[in-house]
Amino acid sequence: MQALGVDIGGSGIKGAVVDIQTGEFAVKRLRIPTPSPATADAVVDTVAQLVSEFGWKGPLGIGYPGVVKESVVFTAANLDKSLVGFDLGNAVKTKTGLPQVAILNDADAAGFAEIRLGEGAGVKGVVIMVTVGTGIGVALFNNGVLLPNLEIGHIEFHGEDAESLLSEPSRKKKKLSRKRWNQRFDKYLRYLEGLFWPDLFIVVGGGIKKQDKLESVFSTRTPVKFARFKNQAGIIGAAIAASENMVIR
Repeated sequence: MQALGVDIGGSGIKGAVVDIQTGEFAVKRLRIPTPSPATADAVVDTVAQLVSEFGWKGPLGIGYPGVVKESVVFTAANLDKSLVGFDLGNAVKTKTGLPQVAILNDADAAGFAEIRLGEGAGVKGVVIMVTVGTGIGVALFNNGVLLPNLEIGHIEFHGEDAESLLSEPSRKKKKLSRKRWNQRFDKYLRYLEGLFWPDLFIVVGGGIKKQDKLESVFSTRTPVKFARFKNQAGIIGAAIAASENMVIR
């Protein structure tokens, strides 16, 4: 079975048709720059453009960077505030004519890819997925079951919003060396470890660079793995959610 997965990010909106049994892309991924301002209507238009580019008529899954419940957006940290309170799922259905649209948090979507087909497949206990990009996303699974919309990327860490200390734009703005950022990220994982006592961390995102050097600074008791599907995990997980007609409540 195939489904179209779309990953909405602060800088780009990406999509691909995915074989949900393998996680492989059936066609080449497409990326459209996130509109500026990223208003509700502009985001819907961009998603519809991707659907049109693929000529897609089947299930569509969308990973959104914020809290989503029953396809309604509740937060918009890195997008326009017009999205808050907006029924993104129904708007996309109306715009595209697609009958089956699933919306979920983008970190949760990436986590689904790894839990079903990647590094978290078959792992018992608590698995935490951390995504590093324009923002910080965290997904938590217990024995494969998702606890949605945690938004722990915005938890207080060293007296500040964690995202303001760890996101890729923040690293560049503060002119942090990669070594200093790696150390800070390790401290964040240890902080999460003390809160949730996970059995596995999975990390992914455009902000994860030079994995060998990052791996050498990890000091957690919990094993840390890099996502098998790398930056495509969000697209793949969104497609899986679409295939199951998932509704996040």
